[in-house]
Amino acid sequence: MGRRSMREEIGDAALERFHTRGYSAAGVKDITDAAGVPKGSFYNHFPSKEAMAVEALHRYAATQGFELLADTSVPPVARVRAHFEFVATQQTARGFTRGCLYGNFAAEIADHSELVRAEVDTGFDRWAAGLAAAITEAQRDGTVRAGLDPGRTARFILNAWEGTLLGARASRSGESVEAFFALVFETILTA
Repeated sequence: MGRRSMREEIGDAALERFHTRGYSAAGVKDITDAAGVPKGSFYNHFPSKEAMAVEALHRYAATQGFELLADTSVPPVARVRAHFEFVATQQTARGFTRGCLYGNFAAEIADHSELVRAEVDTGFDRWAAGLAAAITEAQRDGTVRAGLDPGRTARFILNAWEGTLLGARASRSGESVEAFFALVFETILTA
């Protein structure tokens, strides 16, 4: 079996470093050292650290179970719950460290990098759209009350999740996650 491409090695290392250390603390040399490639090779594959951050966001999105939101073989509220259970399991497995890369980048560098800010915003928009589609479907089948605006509700749930992760990281416990699930699935997304 041949070695993976340098671009893949760098991409994996960058995602890991950005997610564990943050954007500012993850230098290009740190990323290339973790990838086991020469520092100069970074710029053969990525024009800048910011471009690498955008690539890391794409890689991160591919690991977040967004496809669960679109699985129409599952009832819509169950899809939303399955998605958040999936990402909550990741957080629990990491001992409530790291949080969400979208949220981390939004807090750390959105004010300093238009490229990364725009990509984070696009990622949040896609995530909210997936949630809104499931909420709309749930309203049609009567499992979620009709009076909720699906787009605003989706954005609220997404923002609540990001805040949940901050609380879980601060307490290093699942208390915030439990509160999120109770309020979202026993109060907000009900008939």
